[in-house]
Amino acid sequence: MDTGIKVGDLMTRNFVHVSPDTNLKECAKTMVKKRVGSLLITENDSLKGILTEKDIVWAMVKKSYDNLEKVKVKDLMKRKVTTIKPGADITDAMNKFKRKKVRRLPVVEKKKLIGYITINDILRIDPGLFQAIAETIKIKEEKSKFKRHGIQAKRKSGICEECGIFELLYQDEAQWLCDECFSKR
Repeated sequence: MDTGIKVGDLMTRNFVHVSPDTNLKECAKTMVKKRVGSLLITENDSLKGILTEKDIVWAMVKKSYDNLEKVKVKDLMKRKVTTIKPGADITDAMNKFKRKKVRRLPVVEKKKLIGYITINDILRIDPGLFQAIAETIKIKEEKSKFKRHGIQAKRKSGICEECGIFELLYQDEAQWLCDECFSKR
């Protein structure tokens, strides 16, 4: 379900970024000052990685880094970053958010970092869009789950014959059931 709204239309062009040689204390200060939960790591307009608040907390607790000034961001950043192109539909972005379990996507064109999009950027334009997109993603996931298990399920919108809610239904023998009631069988 394409919306016709492109990632490039909604992305933030003024993103917060630091170089790979920045120390973690400076990164933490920047996050607080700019009120952001992550930093993009760049070098010559090229995306090198991402650092989140969670990464800094993990470094302090798990790695026992007491002096954050001595640790460079390049030693802790995530190098494998899921990105998206500015011409992609926001439905593609929502799919990536869900599939990769991320809340932020750097926008890259021709290997150059040009922006950043978050789930909130998309929800700001139309909060109702989230439900429609989430339902589309759910349907696609259910279809692929059924294919993997060799199940041919019929689907339709309607009232669940067991609990009475209006939702997307599965046919179970002679009954039409919502996802929750269908899962209980």
